[in-house]
Amino acid sequence: MPRVLLLVPTATYRAPDFVKAARALGVELIVGSEEPPAIGDRSVAVPLDDPEAAVPVIEGIDDGRGVDAVVAVDDQGVVVAAAAGARLGFPHNPPDAVAATRDKRALRERLAAGEVAQPAFGDTPATVGYPCVVKPTGLACSRGVIRCDDDAGYDAAVTRIRTFWSGPLIVERYVPGVEVAVEAILRGGVLTTLAVFDKPDPLVGPFFEETIYVTPSRLPRATLADVEQLVARGADAIGLTEGPVHAEVRVDDTAAPARVVLIEVAARTIGGLCARTLQFGAGIALEEVVLRHALGMDLGDLARPTGAAGVMMLPIPRAGTLQRVDGRADALAVPGVVGLEITVPAGRAVVPLPESDRYLGFLFARADTPGDVETALRAGAAALDIVIT
Repeated sequence: MPRVLLLVPTATYRAPDFVKAARALGVELIVGSEEPPAIGDRSVAVPLDDPEAAVPVIEGIDDGRGVDAVVAVDDQGVVVAAAAGARLGFPHNPPDAVAATRDKRALRERLAAGEVAQPAFGDTPATVGYPCVVKPTGLACSRGVIRCDDDAGYDAAVTRIRTFWSGPLIVERYVPGVEVAVEAILRGGVLTTLAVFDKPDPLVGPFFEETIYVTPSRLPRATLADVEQLVARGADAIGLTEGPVHAEVRVDDTAAPARVVLIEVAARTIGGLCARTLQFGAGIALEEVVLRHALGMDLGDLARPTGAAGVMMLPIPRAGTLQRVDGRADALAVPGVVGLEITVPAGRAVVPLPESDRYLGFLFARADTPGDVETALRAGAAALDIVIT
């Protein structure tokens, strides 16, 4: 039986989907986390924020039990997984390339060296002009990302970010237009696109809270081809060669012809529980595709079923303490809605963006067309009553 070391940050809720995929494949999992979670009887402590300390620990696990692959679930473990793969001889991304995806300035510099279309960037608005977007270089999930239209807005944004982030900032030129997310996988440097998600809610700022993802995309076929080619060029410029890729692309339709611009690239799968929208072949989950790749197995049938699917990341409307979420049965009764997961327990303090990096939960829908999926998600969300005090 193949054995995979799965690197799981303590705060994630994605581990169960990987466990399910491993069972479907007949793969044994060892779960590595900063604080080993109670998942089966195989868990170990791995310092996910310290690759130099983590790799010897993983070597010891390999010597004692034998592992055939190391897979990171979220951003926090991707550099450790790459470094361990390099040491143990598994298919892996270069660790420096993966590290660049965790640092927005390093990412921009690699894309610039590869002449990949991206926003202009610098240290201050004076270098890029207004409107601009200021970002912490080391945070994800839109945390701390704020649009600024003038000097006063920029000063206020920096002051706000400094309440929870003391590290470097980067300023990027704001790119107008619609945004899509691309899910793909690399094998031997060759990128295969698995899905492109539309984001029908406008992401114009001042904060960039993502809500609805729907696939397949409704962009014109030629534009989709440009998007896929841009992501492939971006991954190559960064130096990524193996494993999942999640990218964000803006389609600037104010230009003629429309211009595609690479916003973000991550060496992981789509975040949260959004991967549940994706099925391949005869019901293969995205997590199974990732495990197959890590073990050098055939990826299987990557064709998507007919119809459309989507997810709504339920936003946190205001700060306070979550008391309950009412209307769940009504939401699940909406035609097309197929699932609802509330991932914040009652009694937990909640904070909206840009300070927070979490959503209240995830609402899922499937239907014949992307438009029907979007309608179902909006109706399902409207049926929920989120009580925060």
